[in-house]
Amino acid sequence: MRYRTLGRTGIKVSAYALGAMMFGAIGNPDHDDSIRIIHKALDAGINVIDTAPVYSNGESEEIVGKALKGRRDTIVLATKVQPRTLVSGPNPTADDPNRGGNSRRWITTAVEDSLRRLQTDWIDLYQIHRPDPDTDIEETLSALSDLIHAGKVRAIGTSAMPASDIVDAQWVAEQRGLQPFRSEQPTYSILSRGIEAEVLPVAQRHGMGIVVWSPLAQGLLTGRVRRGQQTDLRRTAIFSHMRDERRLDAVEKIIPLAGEAGLPMTHLAMAFAIAHPGVTSALIGPRTMEQLDDLLAGLDVTLTDDILDRIDEIAPPGTDVGTLDMAYRPPALQQPGLRRRPADERSAA
Repeated sequence: MRYRTLGRTGIKVSAYALGAMMFGAIGNPDHDDSIRIIHKALDAGINVIDTAPVYSNGESEEIVGKALKGRRDTIVLATKVQPRTLVSGPNPTADDPNRGGNSRRWITTAVEDSLRRLQTDWIDLYQIHRPDPDTDIEETLSALSDLIHAGKVRAIGTSAMPASDIVDAQWVAEQRGLQPFRSEQPTYSILSRGIEAEVLPVAQRHGMGIVVWSPLAQGLLTGRVRRGQQTDLRRTAIFSHMRDERRLDAVEKIIPLAGEAGLPMTHLAMAFAIAHPGVTSALIGPRTMEQLDDLLAGLDVTLTDDILDRIDEIAPPGTDVGTLDMAYRPPALQQPGLRRRPADERSAA
């Protein structure tokens, strides 16, 4: 296993990180089986586990907490602050609009809930799951800084944060003497390379670690989803990006490239994700032991410059081929003044 430093934190993390989204009701509901998968990943040298309270409404955190009994000290444990949206299953914010988001009011409650479910006294990396335009970033950073000072959190990070917001947050942290964000967790794959344009360069300039999610493009880069073929791939029907013609066209070009390289599609995709100098770790999200075994078999794969150049021809650097279903989309502007001049000024013009 290769280990890298998470930004400037001094924390060493494995190039593959274990994502726990598929442990629980929305993925593998068998707790014992999920724990076996976690233990095998740890035995293989993975030392990062990333979860979130929205994954099966806290069940994922509970499973991870059980799995880490007796092994907590050697693991870099990451979880997130529940956003107002992106909730799987029954929406807990339906009756309480303050149950979610990045306010101090919610963060101080949410961290205690996560600590209880994870059965731990501290979280190594606590991330805001999505930007919250309704909350001043200074309030968020102040609340997170207090958690670090209290010893409940070791480092803080973001997820799906636009480059401009990252710059703003780092400036606020410096000017107000608050703890800065140490990491960002964006989506990144052969098909989703948009972060190469701004997010990765900005994160590198600010010394932030990058832990990317969905390096397999939610299953498209497994090679099991093909143009014009019926598939029984789990959950395919609800993922519209798997019917995106542009993405399917790209996959049809990547499949023979993987064959020429003598690699399974999954190994090609994972090796690509960790090849960028700005990427620290790439999350794998196995639901079954077989999926984990396949991914672990590609740990030592390194892509040649020729293969990377061929990938660039299929999916140009800094661009997205279509849009991933779970990618963050900023909310539409609600204030007319942000998108049009007042009526009297328009008529005068």
